[in-house]
Amino acid sequence: MPNSLKINEKIKSYKKKIIVSGDKSISIRWVLFSSLAKGKSTAKNLLISEDVLAALKAVNKLGIKSKLKRNSCTIYGKGIEGYKYKKNITINAENSGTLGRLILGFLINTTYPIKLIGDKSLSKRDFKRISDPLSKFGAKINLNKKKNLPLTIKGSSDLKPIKYIENKGSAQCKSAVIFGAMRTKGTTLIKAKKSRNHTELLSKYLRLPISIKVKKNYDEIKVNKVKIIEPLNYDIPSDISSSAFFIVLTTLVKKSEILIKNVNINPSRTGIITILRKMGVEIIYKNQKLYKGEKIADIKVKSPKFLKSINSPSNLNNKAIDEFLIIFLVAAKANGVSYFKNLSELDQKESPRLKWGAYILNKMGIKTVTTKDSIKIFGNPDLQINNKIVIKNYLKDHRVFMTSVIAAYSFGGRWEIHDKDSIKTSFPKFLNILNKIKK
Repeated sequence: MPNSLKINEKIKSYKKKIIVSGDKSISIRWVLFSSLAKGKSTAKNLLISEDVLAALKAVNKLGIKSKLKRNSCTIYGKGIEGYKYKKNITINAENSGTLGRLILGFLINTTYPIKLIGDKSLSKRDFKRISDPLSKFGAKINLNKKKNLPLTIKGSSDLKPIKYIENKGSAQCKSAVIFGAMRTKGTTLIKAKKSRNHTELLSKYLRLPISIKVKKNYDEIKVNKVKIIEPLNYDIPSDISSSAFFIVLTTLVKKSEILIKNVNINPSRTGIITILRKMGVEIIYKNQKLYKGEKIADIKVKSPKFLKSINSPSNLNNKAIDEFLIIFLVAAKANGVSYFKNLSELDQKESPRLKWGAYILNKMGIKTVTTKDSIKIFGNPDLQINNKIVIKNYLKDHRVFMTSVIAAYSFGGRWEIHDKDSIKTSFPKFLNILNKIKK
């Protein structure tokens, strides 16, 4: 099976220094912002993955030219009204929820209907959470089965500002509305539950008419019509979500140490760091700096002698939403019962991740108790796997694949993990970096 990976060995203790790929969230947002900038924008260390390439193809279909060379990219923006809306345009977001949801905010003034499609996984995800607020601006959005892709969006020339309460903690919903508000006369008011804030940081760096009041449990955001976006030259930092797999591998492999260079440690993304520190993992930030509003640092991790179980605070969920699968592996080796709750947003990802997290742990011999939005994990500090484990039919969710690989190298056993091409969506260099660590 050429598209499956067989692992029959554990990784031995190591001490390594690595660089992981560029941040996916920032890479996609750079493409979208730059496509409406006035002039030439260049990014270095752009993540070259299927999700980001889909974003480039999308803006190309809207008349925006780009030039890609290795991991450097130039986009030739034509200004805030620079998209060319032609008849019969279909945009394929492929596997990318970030692209599919965010770009709709920029399309609410399209003069012709535009069709948005995605792959099998994305087509099962909820787009009503985006269409509802964007429709209030004046756009018309028709969804398949009133919830899913494919959809069509037809814009309006008379867009009205809205008031929007985002209570799910979804950065994609919040960002789509921010982008929609940028095309609207008047002031849009957004009350948003805490979530990733890359869109807001980029907006502030670009001096766009956006103001943010940070409250304890939510952010109050005001957005006015954008007249011009200046070119955005960006050296994109490494992705904390990609780094998480090597942070956990080092946590689980005894007497190991790793230094991951130049990682984005945006506080809205570092829930995994807080959770692992609470569980006894030594994680240190080195060479911290501020770059265009984003916090950057080298991350140093040492494997602990002992892992504590955790009753994970729900207020960390949005800061660790993409990392829970890999965090569950740490809980599997912890002493005692770990509890993670209020995780319904895991089912809004590429696969029903709570279900898959429990499935992988159960295959490993770890007892779990799950509800529709919570999981208890009964850890085993002496966990060693000797049986064969097959992982397949998981909607090609890249994080299910990578979590399974880390489990195999950490705990042993004979693993057969299908659909290794799934990593092309977000982290194509994952296995290459692992091979360097193994040497």
